[in-house]
Amino acid sequence: MNALETHSLTKRYGRKTAVDALALAVPEGSICAFLGPNGAGKTTTIQLLMNLLRADAGEAFVLGVPATHLSPREWAQIGYVSENQELPEGMNVAEFLAFCRPLYPTWDGDFEARLLKQFNLPLDRKLRHLSRGMKMKAALLSSLAYRPRLVVLDEPFSGLDPLVRDEFIRGLLELAGEGGWTLFISSHDIDEVERLADRVAILDEGTLRVNETAESLQARFRKVVINLPRAVPPIATPPPGWLHMETSGAHLQFIATDFKPGALEAEVRERLGAQAELTATPMTLREIYLAHARTFAMKEGK
Repeated sequence: MNALETHSLTKRYGRKTAVDALALAVPEGSICAFLGPNGAGKTTTIQLLMNLLRADAGEAFVLGVPATHLSPREWAQIGYVSENQELPEGMNVAEFLAFCRPLYPTWDGDFEARLLKQFNLPLDRKLRHLSRGMKMKAALLSSLAYRPRLVVLDEPFSGLDPLVRDEFIRGLLELAGEGGWTLFISSHDIDEVERLADRVAILDEGTLRVNETAESLQARFRKVVINLPRAVPPIATPPPGWLHMETSGAHLQFIATDFKPGALEAEVRERLGAQAELTATPMTLREIYLAHARTFAMKEGK
């Protein structure tokens, strides 16, 4: 079963299409990094999934239920934290948690205590007097303590200092290690979520460009360097799977997007000769994301 699923989901603002026929699938139990530059449509997508916006076309499903028909039963299994989430600032942390507890039958007091200790939240401090990082921790704690099946985080690290960001990520890693949770984390910066993700979805200009496991994505991408005994001959039209090809004398490099060891070597030698020496290096998720971002920018003429 998919924890999140969309079919042709579309949202327009006037002439601008913010989300364009989105077909997204996030399996239960996965940790999905939802990536894309600022303005890609990530927040709009999440607001559609959380039934905070109405779609112009298509459907969204959350825990198997249409997003437009989520009942209290489903909401009790969903934790949602947004970048600028409003909290009752007149309450202190203890009052805020006391307010939240009765709302969720599955609230786990022991887990709450563990998160309080880990996040080092001051119980007697008014929420209005907390730093941005502390407010995000309070919001996250209140969304995790009832052990939801699905946790949706919209740009949770934006504006946080590196130390707080690291604490936040360590908390999520601990959560993920317990299993039985689905995490959907949007971000414009892969560095923040690379340690967490086992699945990657990349959005650009409202269009989903990638939606697969991190393992399969990394398996098919390679940084390729080719050395020849002579100057690289002109290649008028690079094969579709050769991105960002660059030549310098007898050296050629590109990014392979559909790497198959034997097949790539055969293709290179057919095009460049039997003496071509090929090195194919695995890429990090960050490198793959940046390669995609560069491709999108070139297509849009940015």
